[in-house]
Amino acid sequence: MAVSRTGDWARARQLLAAGSSRLEGAMQTALRQEAHALRKEVVQGLTQQAPGGEPLRPPSPLTLAARQLAGVSGTKSLLVSGALRNSISVVVEGDEAFIGVSRTAKGPDGEALVDVAQLQEYGGPPVIVPMTPKMRRFLFALLRQAGLAGQSRNGGGGRGVVVTQTPARPFLRPAFARFRQGASRRFLARVAKELGLGGPG
Repeated sequence: MAVSRTGDWARARQLLAAGSSRLEGAMQTALRQEAHALRKEVVQGLTQQAPGGEPLRPPSPLTLAARQLAGVSGTKSLLVSGALRNSISVVVEGDEAFIGVSRTAKGPDGEALVDVAQLQEYGGPPVIVPMTPKMRRFLFALLRQAGLAGQSRNGGGGRGVVVTQTPARPFLRPAFARFRQGASRRFLARVAKELGLGGPG
């Protein structure tokens, strides 16, 4: 049986093409919105010291004592200068989005912040540091500043080593895990709003 076409098929093709373009644009906008919302979740988690609702491990007494001796105020974790928090960035390419610390981000001292982020996110291995008399005197000063001087029997000389280890303070994974909840629903709602079909206010 023959099939005959009626109507403006050229216009119909234009409308379909325009509809596809609108949908693609709406999805790109929704992706950017979700990416920036996730960045906000990470930044707020650091500011509030509870990424994804999980409290960050506080600085040790020796860390706080070192800050005081250096004239640095503040008792929060990962926020001495704010550089790590400020380095959280968003990069959208095609249908993918990156939220995290860029490899090019640097701290005030020139240190690569991606290395700092990795160390804090997962923790580090034990590091053995040979003690010099000067280092031993500094350690004793830290213990005294922290109110722990009674734990050291030698404030001046001697030999030995000190073992340090950076504990994990994850600030990305907990935020990602909480943000993942309801992500599909939010994304579709954002797309629908961009297409004029309703969505989040």
